[in-house]
Amino acid sequence: MTYPPPGAARARYLADSISTASPARLLVMLYDRLVQDIAQGEQAIREGNRLLAGERLMHAQDIISELLATLDLTAWDGAENVAALYRWMLSELVQANIKQDAGKAASTLELANELRDAWREAAMAVGSA
Repeated sequence: MTYPPPGAARARYLADSISTASPARLLVMLYDRLVQDIAQGEQAIREGNRLLAGERLMHAQDIISELLATLDLTAWDGAENVAALYRWMLSELVQANIKQDAGKAASTLELANELRDAWREAAMAVGSA
């Protein structure tokens, strides 16, 4: 009998979860990962692990860049305000990484948590969480 390689079942589950998720659920999943990356980056800074901090904070920047790139500024009145928040988060994460400033990472994490929670509530309200 042949067994799948370690982690194959988890990878398949994640792929299936993503491919079957609603757009609202995908957004919440993206925010979950953003929060995880920033938290891990902040912790790595506090532990002096510059390499891990850089990896996690750069991945968080990639997520925010994607959120910003896909934000339709004409869809609703508040979209430009969200774009400004994303730009601020990007700037803070770059500075957190360059200066190894856990405080900047922490303030960005706080906002990412608030945004994630708001999107999660919205997704649940429309029944797609």
